[in-house]
Amino acid sequence: MNSYLKELQERKERALLMGGQEKVNAHREGGFYTARERIDRLVDQDSFLEMGLLNHSDVPGAEHKSAADGLICGLAKVEGRPVVVTALDKTVFAGTEGTVHMKKAKAFHDYAVKRGFPLINLGEGGGLRMPDGMGSDNISQNMMPMTLLKHERQVPLITSIMGDSFGGPTWFAVSSDFVSQVKGSCMAVAGPRMLEIATGEKVSPGELGGWKIHAEQTGQTDHVAEDEEHCLATIKEFLKYMPSHAEEEPPLHPTADDPARILDEVTTLVPTRTTRAYDMKKLIKLIVDDGEYFEIKSLFGKALLTILARLNGRVVGVVANQPMQYAGAAGPDECDKATEFICLCDSFHIPLVFLHDIPGFRVSSAAEKERIPSKIMIWNQALAQSTVPKLSVVIRKSIGAAYSNMCGPEMGADFVAAWPLADINFTGPEVGVNVVYGRHLIEAENPKEERQTLLKEWEFESSPYKAAAKHLIDDVIDPRDTRQFLCQSLEYACHKNGSISERRLANWPTGF
Repeated sequence: MNSYLKELQERKERALLMGGQEKVNAHREGGFYTARERIDRLVDQDSFLEMGLLNHSDVPGAEHKSAADGLICGLAKVEGRPVVVTALDKTVFAGTEGTVHMKKAKAFHDYAVKRGFPLINLGEGGGLRMPDGMGSDNISQNMMPMTLLKHERQVPLITSIMGDSFGGPTWFAVSSDFVSQVKGSCMAVAGPRMLEIATGEKVSPGELGGWKIHAEQTGQTDHVAEDEEHCLATIKEFLKYMPSHAEEEPPLHPTADDPARILDEVTTLVPTRTTRAYDMKKLIKLIVDDGEYFEIKSLFGKALLTILARLNGRVVGVVANQPMQYAGAAGPDECDKATEFICLCDSFHIPLVFLHDIPGFRVSSAAEKERIPSKIMIWNQALAQSTVPKLSVVIRKSIGAAYSNMCGPEMGADFVAAWPLADINFTGPEVGVNVVYGRHLIEAENPKEERQTLLKEWEFESSPYKAAAKHLIDDVIDPRDTRQFLCQSLEYACHKNGSISERRLANWPTGF
């Protein structure tokens, strides 16, 4: 028995050395944590139950150079909640994916779904390994598994990009519900070297797939981390807003924040003149529990905010226009951002709260080239298919088709309310008066005075009281009562089945 135990100990000790001390040292000297150190910093102490430690490559001759075949996997707890964790090991064949590596990744994905555990992937690696992927037989058995492609948002998928990631780590990231990318890393289909060989294009990793590219232009990164510690802390924070699986609601969070708290500050925060900007984040901070919220895609489509927060302890997803950017007008990126967020919230039973302050869409020839009509309608279609409770408040203005996209009447909201200063119409006053009364103004004796008269009339036509009188919206509320209205109406909206949705959007592609 002693000889058996000695052999087992030696094998496990070799595996724990990963790619060997020399490669581990080089990795650390590059400013990175090892895969095992990342897991230790993420999960609760002594909670990690590793499986597959004794895996290695099935390529003859590579057995002693491929500890765990470059993928460390196991079960653990994050702040007491069970999760599945997978971490790519850059010290083993540069974090590339061998046949055993791929088989293990699929097995742990399937187990996370089977038992209802969030799946956290700590990514950094070089894609499919050679020679494992060479030849018709090897490429056939190392294709992306259908289980990931048909994941159906059954459990939250959370990914970090902590170092240069090509191929597999990129595929997993863009299929995930949340991605945090560390500054200095690159995420792309193929690396700069392969790109130069294949196409002749010379480009730096940052230009190819750095954090600025994905956070500001592609929207494929939901969060930018300053370093690995920041990234891991953010993953923990995001997890707090998520259920463990699709058959339960997000966890309730006890709060001492009075749901009926009056928001006296809003009377000075939000200007009554619609042409004056203010920061919608400050209003959201006033409304939500304890002033705490978690923003997603803060650098992408910045005229629209997508935020996770809580109202009286219940997790909500806030979709709000940001007057600090383009006066709150939405463009193609904002449409994609809204669609993706609605899909996320509806799939994981997170009620949606819409805060309108939008003058319409950013129409232009450039927007048309980016297919904004399709994007506007896809946003609307996602909203129409969503079945979580939805609350909608018009803060200052909601103009044209955007009124619909922000969950105005007939879009499935449980309740639609407006502040008394709200401007609701097909167009803004200036544009409307110019279009309807343009000739009349040209012929008027005093065009300036006549314009002001018409603008006042238009202001009355746009006030929320006409819609409220015909029960087209549910109420006009005192701005100071906004938190109370949302907390109280949310309680009633969730009375029958909590916030459980029909999950019609669970199969929508994650690329929106």
